[in-house]
Amino acid sequence: MPDRPEFPWPVGAATGIGSLPGTDIAEAQRLIFGELPDLPHLAELPARGPGADMIGRSAGLLADLPVQVYVGRWQVAPRPGRDLRTTADLRERDLDQLTEQGAGYAGTVKLQAAGPWTLAASVDLPIGGRLLRDPGAVRDLGASLAEGLRRHVDEVRKRLPRARVLLQLDEPSLTAVLAGQVPTESGLSAYRAVDPADAATALRGVIEAVGVPVVVHSCGPDVPLQVVRDSGAAAVSLDLSLLKDLDPLGEALEVGLGLFAGAFGLSDAPPTGKQVADRVARLWKRLGFPAATLPAQVVVTPACGLAGASPDFVRAALKACREAGRRLVEA
Repeated sequence: MPDRPEFPWPVGAATGIGSLPGTDIAEAQRLIFGELPDLPHLAELPARGPGADMIGRSAGLLADLPVQVYVGRWQVAPRPGRDLRTTADLRERDLDQLTEQGAGYAGTVKLQAAGPWTLAASVDLPIGGRLLRDPGAVRDLGASLAEGLRRHVDEVRKRLPRARVLLQLDEPSLTAVLAGQVPTESGLSAYRAVDPADAATALRGVIEAVGVPVVVHSCGPDVPLQVVRDSGAAAVSLDLSLLKDLDPLGEALEVGLGLFAGAFGLSDAPPTGKQVADRVARLWKRLGFPAATLPAQVVVTPACGLAGASPDFVRAALKACREAGRRLVEA
């Protein structure tokens, strides 16, 4: 494996994907700093309703591109209104708790937001249809998201001046966008497929604007690893159980892409730290990489967000991730 700069996260790190159950942001943020002290993240609580969901929370960051809820969907709005104020209020509460629980924190902290392609496939134009139908609207969205995320990162830097920021772009719709599988409003057809080079360019524009390392996350199958590599992302975050062909992942890791390894999903009982560590170590061995490089290049995570889990499952699962990271360092 070629020489690479140090990865922008601690050796043996573990973190969450983002979402947790419940509506108490103070409790959620305390849990994260308590169980994931080496790589905590900003908690997301979608149970609080519109504006706390992934699309609303992320669209609320857009610069000079207001949104609103219309017939249960997020839509570009003519002017800022109540829905945008709700989103901003929730974000301010979240940042207040991040500031309080992270006072004095000097490590790496992770933020999350939907990426440009997932937003384009999810937010409606004022005239109807997704933003994805209009290439000009998609370009405007990318520029707006880049500026909004830059401001968001700067705000977190002010609140946690000793911390280093890592940004996760959630792109669950990216594979469907590339395959031309995002359905139109009628459901009778789909929007045209986006060229992989164009997809990478849009992602790269956001990544370059925010000025911090970026992880591209998708917990679906067939994550487009070449697009992630071409975008300039520092890492890819994916569900290990959905990997079919290991060669593309091996090639990406060989050139220095980091891996946020989604080692388990929701189940009746959370895994143990040993089970999680063994699963990640087995994958690394199958890829043919030396065990010594694993703890620096890989971050242990759940496969997806944990909003649908019970509080007891969440606590045990995050503890297992942390223990797995420690075991991989000691192996």
